Amino acid sequence: MNPTRRNLILGASAGMAVGAFARSALAAPRTLPQDADTASLRPGEPGADYKPVITPNGTALPFRIVDGHKVFHLIAEDVEHEFAPGLRAHCYGFNGRVHGPTIEAVEGDRVRIYVTNRLSVPTSIHWHGLVLPNGMDGVGGLTQRPIGPGETFLYQFPLRQHGTYMYHSHHDEMAQMAMGLMGLFVIHPRVPAEPPPERDYAYLLSEWKIAVGARRPDPNEMMDFNVLTLNARTAPGTEHILARVGERVRLRIGNLSAMSHHPIHLHGHNFHITATDGGIVPPGARWPEVTALVPTGSTRDFEFTANEPGDWPLHCHMTHHVMTQMGHGLPILEGTDPSLFDEALERAVPAYAAMGSGMGHGMGDMSSMPGMPAMPGMPNPAAAQGSNPAALVPPNQLAMVGTRGPFGFITMGGMFTVLKVRHTLPEGQAVGWYEHPKGTVASRARTADLERDGIDL
Repeated sequence: MNPTRRNLILGASAGMAVGAFARSALAAPRTLPQDADTASLRPGEPGADYKPVITPNGTALPFRIVDGHKVFHLIAEDVEHEFAPGLRAHCYGFNGRVHGPTIEAVEGDRVRIYVTNRLSVPTSIHWHGLVLPNGMDGVGGLTQRPIGPGETFLYQFPLRQHGTYMYHSHHDEMAQMAMGLMGLFVIHPRVPAEPPPERDYAYLLSEWKIAVGARRPDPNEMMDFNVLTLNARTAPGTEHILARVGERVRLRIGNLSAMSHHPIHLHGHNFHITATDGGIVPPGARWPEVTALVPTGSTRDFEFTANEPGDWPLHCHMTHHVMTQMGHGLPILEGTDPSLFDEALERAVPAYAAMGSGMGHGMGDMSSMPGMPAMPGMPNPAAAQGSNPAALVPPNQLAMVGTRGPFGFITMGGMFTVLKVRHTLPEGQAVGWYEHPKGTVASRARTADLERDGIDL
């Protein structure tokens, strides 16, 4: 055979093989044949066909089965929402919640989702990441007309994939998503390739601009977001999550923040990214991480084994994302002694205390300063001194950082929660702070230790 012709044939064959592999690899994640008759499949039931996910601080959307279809009803409406004790705002939500309830189903289910609009403005719902008929995609003005106030629309389609997905408004998106109109959509595999994890948690990340003292998010903000949330809650209002030693844990994390990507960091463990909203990551393509970026408009599934007992932070590693209602017009007083001008200023502003004055000169002290709102469960020095903190700060705001911990004040807020890993977890009982074995907590170095190791201070 002519070498040139031979090379051409071999090259064409290789190209066809690569193309076929690429089409297979890029297909939506399925455990059913592409041409499966979904009408012959019974709807998946929780407990029998899948283990429901846990949405911390959230809930699942109830459904009923009618003529072999799984029927859901979403109601878009105004909701007064609590981000954490001390901070509430008038938002948009679904079914009385911000964010909306998690929709759960099984690959192959045929769903009917009714969406009722009780807002005063038109809206629509996009099923983010789902493969479905174009007319069901939910883009106002492009694939459908918007849902007017008082109207109810029906979306119906078969679920032809499995994974972690989202739903959100796709009409006047900047304003309506900034007000909270979003939720999670979890589709379980019809035929699981692996045993399910013992713990399966789902989070939706978002960001808000709520001016100090305001009671409504600012939908026009484009850069300066100051309330960062896990499932629409900001620490100290975030629910802690649990695992027993040795259990496999999955964290499903979706990000519908307006502008921010979030590097999510888990202490004490490493994990693998096992799936994205585009499909399953093949086992041979995974690698261990302790921090993984969740881009806006994406989902990532983290999986790990909870091998290390303790209380482990789970948080965004952008430092201003573990603060709340951060102020920017502040002088730099780190490392200074502001007591030199305190007395003069206090004559003009009663009960004034400079940031960090007498308290270690650090941002971490701001939560207990006179003039900062008290955190739930935290003593307020200003109140003890007889001053009135409520008169010094606007109502309906949070301290920039923190909550009470077992060793004092935890200087993180915002997009932060705690993974509690224990050897035993009593059913139905609150899980307190971890009790460390003797000799396993960092503490002040003893003189004998310093001398033994040659540390000269």
